[in-house]
Amino acid sequence: MKVLVLNCGSSSIKYKLFEMTTKEVLAQGGIEKIGLPGSFLKLTLPNGEKKVIEKDVPEHTTGVQFIFDTLTNAEYGAVSNLHEIKAVGHRVLHGGTKFSGSVLIDDAVIAAVEECCDLGPLHNPANLKGIYAVQKLLPEVPQVAVFDTAFHQTMPDYAYLYPIPYKYFEKYGIRRYGFHGTSHRYVSKRVCEFLNIPQEGSRIITCHIGNGGSIAAVKDGKCIDTTMGLTPLEGLMMGTRCGDIDGGAITYIMKKEGLTPDEMSTLLNKKSGVLGMFEKSSDMRELEDAVARGEERAILTENMYFYRITKYIGAYAAAMGGVDVILFTGGVGENQATARAGVCKTLGFLGVEIDPERNKVRSKEAIISTDSSKVKVVVIPTDEELMIATDTMNILNNK
Repeated sequence: MKVLVLNCGSSSIKYKLFEMTTKEVLAQGGIEKIGLPGSFLKLTLPNGEKKVIEKDVPEHTTGVQFIFDTLTNAEYGAVSNLHEIKAVGHRVLHGGTKFSGSVLIDDAVIAAVEECCDLGPLHNPANLKGIYAVQKLLPEVPQVAVFDTAFHQTMPDYAYLYPIPYKYFEKYGIRRYGFHGTSHRYVSKRVCEFLNIPQEGSRIITCHIGNGGSIAAVKDGKCIDTTMGLTPLEGLMMGTRCGDIDGGAITYIMKKEGLTPDEMSTLLNKKSGVLGMFEKSSDMRELEDAVARGEERAILTENMYFYRITKYIGAYAAAMGGVDVILFTGGVGENQATARAGVCKTLGFLGVEIDPERNKVRSKEAIISTDSSKVKVVVIPTDEELMIATDTMNILNNK
């Protein structure tokens, strides 16, 4: 069965085509700058070669058609015709409390996703554009929605509620939802397979660390807490997001600077975090280089970044009554040995011991703790697209 996975952003569409009998990636790429000058599609050929095709892409339906045309292209296509694609799986950011798992898309599901647009104003409308485009261009092909928030729906109420007047939860659904759920679900399941341990009885802390970052406490295969909240702003210090901050500091800055709510949101989401502190870049590779050169601001920024991850690992170990596995994934978690070492250096009290040689691994599954470490520390590259494709196939097979 061939399954196409789409991840639609406000000005981009990423895609991967899987042959699910073998889990093979037949085609992958993405369109950038939709609705902007200089839009293009960048694809990866089966031999690993990259190819860029420039084309004006004014909106998402044109973009999806561009992807379809590319998939059937005689020179670098992956299918002879679109009828080979049996289903399309979509990453959808926010499912609110309405969805605790992936679902076959129908009119009721679309209406529910539309209702969640207030909670995910940047992502949900873009995700819907992809769904509408496929409906228009391939109306007979079933579509499945896989929600970033679904895995976290197992959190207990005392973990997801905020201690503000309860009426705001009742009126507006203000609570912690969590994100990166598809990644946390994939890696927490995969690490049990990799270590040959059962999910039942396991206590796993999954650290999805990239330009955006979140941590989840996963007990018996279920999420019991996570760092992101109502929006992806809460929790860790990230590339451009501040993470946890005193709400009083927000209102103080707004008054002092005369900022509107939208302007304050931009400051917290796009101008803070690593970028706000380091000021030169939000890229952890550039920060790492500056630390190596001995730049004081870079060293401070890195210390803050690592400290907040360490602090949440400690909190989640307490929440679960201990921890068996600490797992790193995401762009930074998978590739940056200094980050993993920096986060774990004060976790000896939990019985964590990192092996410096094993920790040199990049982007592949590996145990990086010593044989005597009481807690397994593991790198598991995430594969959200495969998780989406697998959900899509399973839903169709059980339909």
